[in-house]
Amino acid sequence: MIILGSFVLFLVLTAMLYALGVKVWLGPKTIIDRISGHDYSAHEAAHPSLAFRDMLHKLGNLVPASTKDMSVLQKRLVRAGIRAPNALRIFYGIKLILVVLLLIVAVLLTVRFHVEGTDQLLWIATGGALGYLAPNKVLVSLVKRRHKKLRRALPNALDLMVVCVESGLGLDQAIMQVSKELEKAHPEISHEFAVVNLELRHGKRRAEALHDLAERTGVDDLKKLAGVLIQADRFGTSIAQSLRNHSDYMRTAARQDAETRAAKIGIKLVFPIFFCILPALFVVTVGPVVVKIMRDLLPMMNNI
Repeated sequence: MIILGSFVLFLVLTAMLYALGVKVWLGPKTIIDRISGHDYSAHEAAHPSLAFRDMLHKLGNLVPASTKDMSVLQKRLVRAGIRAPNALRIFYGIKLILVVLLLIVAVLLTVRFHVEGTDQLLWIATGGALGYLAPNKVLVSLVKRRHKKLRRALPNALDLMVVCVESGLGLDQAIMQVSKELEKAHPEISHEFAVVNLELRHGKRRAEALHDLAERTGVDDLKKLAGVLIQADRFGTSIAQSLRNHSDYMRTAARQDAETRAAKIGIKLVFPIFFCILPALFVVTVGPVVVKIMRDLLPMMNNI
């Protein structure tokens, strides 16, 4: 068990160090090389920090996947903020490694605890299923976390967009300015607006770029904002007034949602109060009396 625990700890630390190295060293270096115009693809291909990524990519190519499943996973990876060209294959490679690793762990545990027969098959099947399903659950949690960050950043972005449009900027320039201003405070929505700006610069129609923004993020509030902007652009109405009306609508919806959550607090507190607070209160108030009765009254009754 000590050897197995050490092996699992080694794998976890290796994965954490690899992710840290990619984020701190590889990401900024790639951006700098792209801006400077240098091509270091040959050196990067030979760099040892990319060997694990290449291995995951090769393993992912071995895993068969249907076109429907692949499109769903690709959309989910994009909504989680993972947009590398080979992200899907790396994801499948991680799933394959986890399945094999957890199968080995399950076999070792069954041997260690002398599990045989049907129970052994159940343990092995559970390990394989856990290794196959765990990456999907992690990906779903990443998508939800990014959606939460986008929803939290949208009111500030919308207010800033209203200020930019009312000051005389066009919608394209307003989107670019919002992307620049919110780069530090809300990098997720800043990145999404930057992608919209790049698509507009490359000649994509504004309605298509906004529709892609809604589909790429999957956030309902951004879908509503994209719909408002598309309608305002199509019918020639005032974009500033449409944005201000939509901002008021979002504030009203947020206030109503907060009131709804506040109204549910009383019901949600019933079970914690009943199972956690009341037993402790009962022990504190009745406990000393019970102790005194058992210490004084019961011996007195026995003497009688």
